[in-house]
Amino acid sequence: MTGVQDRLEKVIAEFSDLDGREKLELLLDYASSLPPLPAEYAAEKAEQRVHECQTPVYLWVKLGSADGSAGGPRPVELIAEVAEEAPPVKGFVSVLAEAVRGRPADEVLAIRDDLLDRLGLAEVLGIMRARGLRAILEHVKRNVVAAMERAARPH
Repeated sequence: MTGVQDRLEKVIAEFSDLDGREKLELLLDYASSLPPLPAEYAAEKAEQRVHECQTPVYLWVKLGSADGSAGGPRPVELIAEVAEEAPPVKGFVSVLAEAVRGRPADEVLAIRDDLLDRLGLAEVLGIMRARGLRAILEHVKRNVVAAMERAARPH
């Protein structure tokens, strides 16, 4: 299984030789692979909104069970719903969700903050949308830290 950074490097390579229009088309492809929100999460949507993003984006960060070793790494899962009218945002969230799926929290926290620039999307999407996508990545990292803190508390 490849790590988060390896997964992201493959995506970055896909985007590297594309022009702006092609990058948006590739984001649309990624958008279609984001699974629908499981019904059990619908009631929690209001608390999970990424308010820094103009597009309605709802994110849940879940930590799985430790790998059996005492204090072993806990796999991360990102569950999300993104408004259909914003396929570039949905595509970016899909890229993140796929990259972090099943990987340990420390790898998720190590995602470089310049991911949007490395994908070549900052200039294609404009300032406001780029700011929103950066906020999504920050939101994911904050929630990974919060989930780790909750998991570390004695029950």
